[in-house]
Amino acid sequence: MNTPSQPPVDTGPLAEPGAGRRAGWGSGGWLWGLLALLLAAGAWYLFWKRPVQAVRGAPTAAASAPAGAGAAQSRRFSGANGVLPVGVAVAKTADIGVYLDGLGAVTPVATAVVHARVSGNLIKLHFTEGQMVRAGQLLAELDPRPYQVAVTQAQGQLARDTALLNGARVDLKRYRLLVEQDSIQTQQLDTQTALVKQYEGTVMDDQGGLDNARLQLLYSKVTAPIGGRIGLRQVDLGNVVQPGDTNGIATITQLQPMTVVFSLPEDSIPAIQQQLHGGARLVTEAWDRNQTNKLATGTLLTMDNQVNSSTGTVQLKAQFPNTDEVLFPQQFVNIHMLLKVVRGATAIPSAAIQRSATGLFVYVVKADHTVTVRNVTTGPAQGDLTAIDSGVAPGETVVVDGIDKLREGAKVEPVVRGAPNDPALQSVQPPGRSAGRNGHGPTSTASAPHAPAASAAR
Repeated sequence: MNTPSQPPVDTGPLAEPGAGRRAGWGSGGWLWGLLALLLAAGAWYLFWKRPVQAVRGAPTAAASAPAGAGAAQSRRFSGANGVLPVGVAVAKTADIGVYLDGLGAVTPVATAVVHARVSGNLIKLHFTEGQMVRAGQLLAELDPRPYQVAVTQAQGQLARDTALLNGARVDLKRYRLLVEQDSIQTQQLDTQTALVKQYEGTVMDDQGGLDNARLQLLYSKVTAPIGGRIGLRQVDLGNVVQPGDTNGIATITQLQPMTVVFSLPEDSIPAIQQQLHGGARLVTEAWDRNQTNKLATGTLLTMDNQVNSSTGTVQLKAQFPNTDEVLFPQQFVNIHMLLKVVRGATAIPSAAIQRSATGLFVYVVKADHTVTVRNVTTGPAQGDLTAIDSGVAPGETVVVDGIDKLREGAKVEPVVRGAPNDPALQSVQPPGRSAGRNGHGPTSTASAPHAPAASAAR
């Protein structure tokens, strides 16, 4: 049986051993591509994926660290060996003032509108706007000529009637002599006596007219009715002024002394009356709108005789010397009136007092530098100090800073507030800025879930 002939195999010198194997790998080149892809994926994973996981997995790495590492980190935030640094202050004995606070308006003792007393043309002004004037000082002049003419007329009328009176009196003396000699009838003497009295009345009327004319002439010169500061001019030269002008020529306001009218709740009336009936002079302080600067110090003058039923307040008036003229009419000020002083009270910074569901409490630092919760009862407050009626004794140390990190029995490192090395040392706020001034204690509403409800008040 004949088979198809096979092509001859080239076995010449150009044929290399293994050429067939290379041809076989070429047909499977996808294996090389797969291998290159795997190598690229491994390189991307090593150089990009691992660092990102290292950053994102930091908490896991920290969690896998030894237990001592976490404790060391906690100590780093809470102080050495777990001790918490806190600011403290020592309770001391002090005199605490009980103040009553109110909002008032500066009211001048006297204010007068300068009016002309007569009508006339304004010809001269003798003041500068805003200057201080004294009572009786000449301020303006009106045209005096009409009033000078009236004075002359009154003088002439008086002179004429005076002459008639003098003549009638001479005749009266003659008639009396003749009556004594029985030369004339008594009726003529009586008639002459009546005529003399008539002329006397006329002369008195003429004298009154002359005095009035002279007064009108005097009123043509306008003087200051009170002393104080004169305001802006309300009329210019050359205008005719009238006594009934609403604005007048100018307004004068007395600045020394100055009064302030302010309001207080009606609940304060019994305490104020008790002090006034005892003869006490209640010191009153005026502070600016922001309660940062004390403007003046004065005394309470009086209290109104009725309560405002719509507001439940009573008005009071205090007087201030105002020598430096810092109080200005109609200015709004904050009033702090010292009602009484609590002597020898136990006082601590108001920042130490916290509020919980069971009441007010403080953290007291014991001798072993651990803290304990102490319930307290507060009294009046002045500035940044609050009187403590019970719970803390003088000389005990209370925490004023770092309270939010404390628990019962926590170990602390106290830093005395007010010491030279205290970084948080600040000046005492002026009286009147504490919300707990009226004896209602501090107004801190910091929550204290860690304060034990069963803490016994000392």
